[in-house]
Amino acid sequence: MGKPARRGSLGRDELERIVEMALAEARKQGADQAEVAVSHDNGLSATARHGDVENLEYTNDRGIGITVYKDSCKGNASTSDISPPAIREAVSKACTFATVTARDQYAGLADPKLMCTDIRDLDLDHPWTIEAADAIAIAIETEAAALNFDRRISNSEGATVSTNRSMRAYGNSHGFLGSVSRTRHGITCVVLAETDGAMERDYDYTSSRDPDDLVKPADVGETSARRVLGRLGARKIKTTKAPVLFTAELARGFFGHAIGAIAGGAQYRRSSFLLDAVGEKIFPDFVTIQERPHLEKAMASAAYDAEGVATYDRDVVTDGVLRGYILSSYSARRLGLETTANAGGAQNLIVPGGEHDKASLIKEMGTGFLVEELIGQGVNGVTGDYSRGAVGHWVENGEIQYPVHEVTIAGNLKDLYPRIVAIGSDQDIRGGLRCGSLLVEEMTIAGS
Repeated sequence: MGKPARRGSLGRDELERIVEMALAEARKQGADQAEVAVSHDNGLSATARHGDVENLEYTNDRGIGITVYKDSCKGNASTSDISPPAIREAVSKACTFATVTARDQYAGLADPKLMCTDIRDLDLDHPWTIEAADAIAIAIETEAAALNFDRRISNSEGATVSTNRSMRAYGNSHGFLGSVSRTRHGITCVVLAETDGAMERDYDYTSSRDPDDLVKPADVGETSARRVLGRLGARKIKTTKAPVLFTAELARGFFGHAIGAIAGGAQYRRSSFLLDAVGEKIFPDFVTIQERPHLEKAMASAAYDAEGVATYDRDVVTDGVLRGYILSSYSARRLGLETTANAGGAQNLIVPGGEHDKASLIKEMGTGFLVEELIGQGVNGVTGDYSRGAVGHWVENGEIQYPVHEVTIAGNLKDLYPRIVAIGSDQDIRGGLRCGSLLVEEMTIAGS
């Protein structure tokens, strides 16, 4: 896929220097506490459709965000201009805002004793040396693999090749200063297939920190073709209750609703279906959710969180029991707890699976619905009510029978989570939450 090499960007030393300058200015202007984050993103995205270039985009974005605290009042300002005069003006604005905002006893930096002192290298920086012409050629190759796969592939929404490198430095008035560079690359292909006047759409993608870890372009195109062909002849089914099997890429979202419900903001606002749930049994005994921030090359790895707090391994759920929330220092103070180093979100949540893959779980399900796409945002984080449009395949006797569309799957997450029957070994590692296919004992499937 190409040898890693650095694309033009501000160096880490320069970013850290900018942070130090802004912090010094905040002290000069009377801030009790201050924190500064400066970033530089650059990237390339090329989309080809029907063998020709449809879109070519370069990004080169810089910005700085400054937050100050005065007498428990908070002010912040940001700018894309990182010149010294612009930074001084942004600090001045932040300090002015802090004089007119309401006091908040919970506001302020994280505890200084929690600051990260070992900023380890997690192997997140693998720039992709690729020119626009080469990116276009890969996109054309990916799309061609899909279009040439079967004559029923009638159209394309294109294939996209993208690469991005983001460098961020963060520092605060506790003396913490750190910087990290991350890359993310991807190839996506979206195609349409048609038969007997009915048209279906599907896609595939690959994503990684290292370009050498990407799936081959032709394989991405062919997988998108297979997926859309598998949808042809889709039908509705009658309303019923049956087992539901989520593919791995959808299962992580199913667990993600629980993660949102145990986030500190949802807890202190009293707007969660898992309110005050620490110590409660939410899932079956075999379910564990691990947080592993220090996995090399992983999509959500970090040595420290957005407040400079050192991250650490922990189990959020063990034996189905919730052991802790997802907390920043602010939400932790609101709850009378200590931060879990999750300012900015969780880092690499892992749901270990059993020994069976998706094919085995289909056989175990016997008769039920294999869900391969979800439509809409019908999830209520306060009540746990769950209702999503769904597309997939109907299964009987452990074998896929026919594609299904225009149905809705529904239930309440508090009832559905204990009904998880199995988690597959086919873990999807393309995101920040890793999970295999997920079998739920029963859900309402609304059809015709």
